Amino acid sequence: MKLVIFGLAVTSSWGNGHATTFRSLCRALAARGHKIVFYERDAHWYRDNRDLPHPEFCQLRLYDDWKKTLPQVRRDLRDADVAMVGSYFPDGIAANQEMLDAARPVKTFYDIDTPITVAALRMQGATEYLLAEQLRDFDIYFSFTGGPMLREIGARYGPRRALPLYCSFDPERYRRVPPRAKFTCDLSYMGTYAPDRQPKLEELLHGPARRLPHQRFIVAGPQYPRQVKWAPNVKRMNHLNPQWHPEFYSSARITLNVTRREMVHAGYSPSVRLFEAAACGAAIASDTWAGLDTFFTPGEEVLLPNSADDVARYITGYDDADLLRIGERAQWRVLSAHTSEHRALEFEAAIAAVHARHKDAVAS
Repeated sequence: MKLVIFGLAVTSSWGNGHATTFRSLCRALAARGHKIVFYERDAHWYRDNRDLPHPEFCQLRLYDDWKKTLPQVRRDLRDADVAMVGSYFPDGIAANQEMLDAARPVKTFYDIDTPITVAALRMQGATEYLLAEQLRDFDIYFSFTGGPMLREIGARYGPRRALPLYCSFDPERYRRVPPRAKFTCDLSYMGTYAPDRQPKLEELLHGPARRLPHQRFIVAGPQYPRQVKWAPNVKRMNHLNPQWHPEFYSSARITLNVTRREMVHAGYSPSVRLFEAAACGAAIASDTWAGLDTFFTPGEEVLLPNSADDVARYITGYDDADLLRIGERAQWRVLSAHTSEHRALEFEAAIAAVHARHKDAVAS
């Protein structure tokens, strides 16, 4: 198939989780023989932080003016088999309309921000990248959130199908590797600064750091304000190129996962970082949310602390062998269900079902 994707980012993972999600899915689809054209606006904050400027798995179309690129968009859609617009695509509403007006492709939307989308649709009937009335004309609404919120999308806004397409990881890139001294620590955390996440980070990482001054902690990620005060035993790293993620996750005794508030309230929203850390055999300590136990077995494949005391207890009370076993179980779990190959197969099956439905409609 020829797939035309309009996404927030694929060339830069700086400050976003979209790029690694699209890279994982697109690599797997390209490996299965599909041709992919990817549209990305040439935003200056990504331009200065491109960690994959020339993706080998797609034909990249960087643009800076939507109106000027429209002739090319229409040519690509004319012979496409599938079109997909992603959440937070800067020209999303216009791209949705171009996709919906095109005669040929299966029309899909990939929401990597479902709880944020739904909150805006409930309040005002639109987001900056999607109108509520556009939803009913999508053949498939793919969502990184499952559970009740996805059922609400299907019932309330009426896409022809609403399906989960959770984040995934490329097992050739995310796997256990030898530890690296610069990343060695007792507890690590990777994530862009978010005000709603910071209180949990203060509790579950800063709290244990203060209690355990001789233990080592690392926080990696951009956009943290200068006024955030870190304990002396917390090492700060800015944006970390994805090529170093496996070493980062493989070097910590425990890695922390903290989820955005909207995703916690929605539940069933595993982040790409959660799967990537598990793929590297990391022992994960995570905040909890509805549906987490459908992805990992609590206590066996993931640790669920309620407080700084719990995290401190994990650090001092679990030996390396205990933590290694937890990480290995998590690794086995994601390898069995959440690789990029699994997502590519799920995507293909969903598209095949649309084609079958179209054929049945023509035959009748």
